[in-house]
Amino acid sequence: MGALKPWHIAVLVVVLILLFGAKRLPDAARSLGRSLRIIKAETKSLHDDDRDLAEKADAQSGYQPLPPQQQVTPQPQQQPVDPVQRVREN
Repeated sequence: MGALKPWHIAVLVVVLILLFGAKRLPDAARSLGRSLRIIKAETKSLHDDDRDLAEKADAQSGYQPLPPQQQVTPQPQQQPVDPVQRVREN
């Protein structure tokens, strides 16, 4: 049922010639071939880009985080002095 027999291909070729004409078929085949080459090149470049990103991610995974810095203890803040109280103490 799903097998493509030689007479199926012959009928398909005759229909294509009737639809497009004998002059247009070589041009159509050429443009189809160019389109397939472009698609193949683009998918290959996308695949290469993905591989490059994966390699960069692997290379960056080897980085070590910075060591923690010494923490500076804040000095205790002096309590605000009430000017009136300062005068009374003197």
